[in-house]
Order: sequence, then structure tokens, then C-alpha cells
Amino acid sequence: MKVCITGAAGFLGKRLTQQLLKQGQLTGSSGAQEDIEQIMLLDIVPVEGIADSRVRVVAGDICDAGLLAESIDADVDSVFHLAAVVSGQAEADFDLGMRINVDATRLLLERCRALANPPRLVFTSSVAVYGGELPDPVLDSTALLPQSSYGTQKAVGELLINDYSRKRFIDGRVLRVPTISVRPGKPNKAASSFASGVIREPLAGSEATCPVPPQTRIWLSSPRSAIANLLHAHELPAQGFGASRVVNLPGISVSAGEMLESLERVAGKAVAARVRWQVDPVITRIVSTWPGAWDCSRALALGFRSETDFEAIIRAYMEDELKSAA
Repeated sequence: MKVCITGAAGFLGKRLTQQLLKQGQLTGSSGAQEDIEQIMLLDIVPVEGIADSRVRVVAGDICDAGLLAESIDADVDSVFHLAAVVSGQAEADFDLGMRINVDATRLLLERCRALANPPRLVFTSSVAVYGGELPDPVLDSTALLPQSSYGTQKAVGELLINDYSRKRFIDGRVLRVPTISVRPGKPNKAASSFASGVIREPLAGSEATCPVPPQTRIWLSSPRSAIANLLHAHELPAQGFGASRVVNLPGISVSAGEMLESLERVAGKAVAARVRWQVDPVITRIVSTWPGAWDCSRALALGFRSETDFEAIIRAYMEDELKSAA
């Protein structure tokens, strides 16, 4: 079988590629496990650091219909659509966010629709689709009222994938992914970037700033859980989703203050002291519209999983990233 990953140069894209290469199989159109013969890695920049004969790297604009046709040809069985302009950047540059998060998604769906066999498509959405007056906790059925351009763009993608699945143009699965912490690498323009920075930088011996008040609550999961849940979503039979292809993924509800308390318990006071509070009103406004907790009973019943506390997430990062770098 053949797999395509968009946004493959990002850290989730690279991790997903490595896991797919490691396990070597996915459920194919036959409904049985099939060997992965090729993985197409599509992003605006070339994916580097993955040497495997099963990998083909394609660099270019995802809004280029010709590039999509090259990357998603008649032999593609599965697509993981991870490409996106992140929250802070989408808010600052409306046209870019619409182009990549909406227009490119529609182009990709149309490309999949043109295939003789509808591919399985896994799409990463976000907590940002919610906003306004929210119940505690938020339910899968809670009405969407995004308070940012990014949230609106992701909500559009959700609706499109539900409808394309209803029409049987694709076999879609939409995952509302919690904020991922701890992300390796450098900070990006996501409003949630601090959720990794306030852990990653202090553990590396550097200072960090937290741009939201200590009581700000966010919904988190680890990279480990994110990859496991992406693959689990792909493997689930379509009938398991029912009328809605959208699932709120499990995570943990934690405040910014509790994150630093966890860091202190795991790494000590000196490490936690490297974080200082410097509230950014723009980031605080965006993050405060996101739900801090949601009901995950449907996701858990479908077999999705996450950590149970933030200390476990910190330790997972230390095991996966710091030990491997030592």
C-alpha cells in the first residue's frame, strides 16, 4: 500500500513517518493489514533525516493541484493531512491561513475524490474550533463557535471531511488534537507554543517566559499519545464513528501554574525557577477561548488513550528527547 503525509517536515509528520516505517503495515482498502510499500512526504520544504527506500520526498506548495496529483496518485490508499498554518500565524496573516488551512484542504479532498478507490484520510483538527460560553467539560456535541481565524479554518475542514465521507468520496477521520507538549525543537508561531517552551527550555538550561496567567487551563497530550492516536484513528473501521467522523481526543486538563509545579517536582526548583511570567494579551486572548477540559467518553470507548498527569508527559519528553540527545 501507499501512504501520503502532508506537513511531513513538522515534528509530528516526522514521528509519524518513523513509526509507520517501524511497524511496516497499515489496514488497506481490503480491510486487512498490508505492507507499506511507499510513503510520500509532502511539505513546503524537503523532509530531511529519514533514510529509507520506502520514502519519497516531495517539496512544494500544497495549493499546487499538479503537486497534489503527483503526490496522491491512483495507488494511494491512505492520507494523513497534517499540513497547516498554526494558530498565531493564521490570526496574524488571515489570507495565508485561509489559503493553507481551507483552500489547500479543499484541493486535497478533491484530489482524493478523483481516485477510483476512496482513501482513508486522517485530519488533525484543534480545540480552537470551540469558543464562547462553554459547558464544563466540553462535549463532542458542543456547538462550534471559534474565536480565532485558525479555529474557524479548522472547523471548515471538519465539516468538509464529514460531508466528503458522507458522500463516500473519502473515508475520513477527524481528530481534535489537544495541545501537544512537550514539542522538541524551537518555538513556533502557535499560540500554544509556550506549553512546550516552559518545559523544554528550562530542562535545556535556558530561561523561558510564560505568556498566560498561572490559572489559564489548557488541554494537553504528549507526542507519544498523538502519534498513537493518529494511527489508531486510521485503523478503526468507518462504522465505528457513526454519523460524525469527528472525535475529541483524550488528554489532561492542566493550568500553566500546575505545569510549572509538575516541572519542579520532576526536575527541581532550580529548573522551574528559569521560567518567568510575562503575560502577552494577544496570546492570552486566543488561548483563553479554548476549552480547558472536555468529555472524552466517546474517544475512550473507541480505544483512544492519553497520559493521566502532566508529570508523565514531562518524563516522556526526557526519555524520548533528552536521553537520545545525550
